[in-house]
Amino acid sequence: MKKIALILIVFCTTSITAQENMDKEKLPFYEVADYSEVSYTAGSVAARMIDGLGFRYRWATEDLRDEDLVYRITDSSRTSIETIDHILGLSRIIVNATNQVPTDFTIEQPSLTFKEKRKETLANLERASRNLITAQTLEDFNIQFIYKGGESDYPFWNNINGPIADALWHCGQVVMLRRASGNPLRKGVSFLKGQVKE
Repeated sequence: MKKIALILIVFCTTSITAQENMDKEKLPFYEVADYSEVSYTAGSVAARMIDGLGFRYRWATEDLRDEDLVYRITDSSRTSIETIDHILGLSRIIVNATNQVPTDFTIEQPSLTFKEKRKETLANLERASRNLITAQTLEDFNIQFIYKGGESDYPFWNNINGPIADALWHCGQVVMLRRASGNPLRKGVSFLKGQVKE
């Protein structure tokens, strides 16, 4: 009887761990894809920048605990979840530009859980990368904004030094905050190679 109970416990634990691993694997940017057969074009270079962002975001936000999400360094600084909210907004601007649609700030966004925010951010970055990978030019991927007071339009240049660079900056802040809250980034993530050593 004890053997059966032990087998059931091991089986359940293995099943739960396997399910958790499967859930993690479904999200994009576990590793950065190999581009050995892709030539350097404006689109492929921009896509690779976004892949680097997606990879960094994936691992910066992996296994964050509730206490990590609400942690802030000072009373005037952002919490991790506030920083993640900002990155989500930036990812919407990035993907909308590559979908050639405006980002409409007059539309209220739904309330999402952390997991939903993370999943949407990664999906937005994956879609943006796919939209850009085969583009020979970036001239058609302007950032367009709709505000209550009007509209504005910027070339893709501004996407590079604006939302993309800003999101990279904030990924670093999430990593710093999680380290300060006692949950450092896991070992084995190589940002140079875009790979994870298990």
